[in-house]
Amino acid sequence: MLVAAAVCPCPPLLVPPVAAGAAPELDGARAACTDALGVLAAARPDRLVVVGPAEQSGRGPHPQGARGSFRGFGVEVDVRLGPERGPAPQRPLPTSLAVAAWLLDRIGWSDAPIEGLGVGEPLEPERCIQTGREIAARAERVALLVMGDASACRTLKAPGYLDERAAPFDAEVARALGAADVAALQTLDAELAYELKASGRACWQVLAGAAEGADLGGSLLYEDAPYGVGYMVATWS
Repeated sequence: MLVAAAVCPCPPLLVPPVAAGAAPELDGARAACTDALGVLAAARPDRLVVVGPAEQSGRGPHPQGARGSFRGFGVEVDVRLGPERGPAPQRPLPTSLAVAAWLLDRIGWSDAPIEGLGVGEPLEPERCIQTGREIAARAERVALLVMGDASACRTLKAPGYLDERAAPFDAEVARALGAADVAALQTLDAELAYELKASGRACWQVLAGAAEGADLGGSLLYEDAPYGVGYMVATWS
């Protein structure tokens, strides 16, 4: 059963060496992520499942001890998803899960075993919801760390340029995450999310599936679009 969830953005810029001189711009997001992970720890889960968007090569399960790197962004920063358990898995973490691993290492997570799941952004809503249900059934007390960004079309300089639909879309996502509105997340428009380059849509719908019947309350800790991309941090407990 799902007992707690944290929703965090997944830009590599959250990792200060990647952001370099721009690192202070996301200090508020980093602080909110730390607070959100504290909610997960306080829930005393039996298992933590980290879900994040992934390209084809990174989709599927990633066991505890899986490694990731930010060397592709020009910095010698390596991460690991929780403590090692025997030989390290060979398949590298997708970027979203590498960011999650960095956040978890930053707080010294040791509260429960960890597993990762890379989710394809085009995954149909019903399959996302069913995946969430299956995750929630894996242990008596399951916590979710859900990585993903909102639209990338909030400004003229955004990666997806300016789209007037982006701000209303992000506002509804922020409302749903802050209210733990399972039904609203389950019915998010997948096609619109794709057009707005919202990488978190599928992962939020995994959360919505996992949270069915859990009767959790939500809190929105952070919402901003400093680079024209919507970043949100929320907790459900």
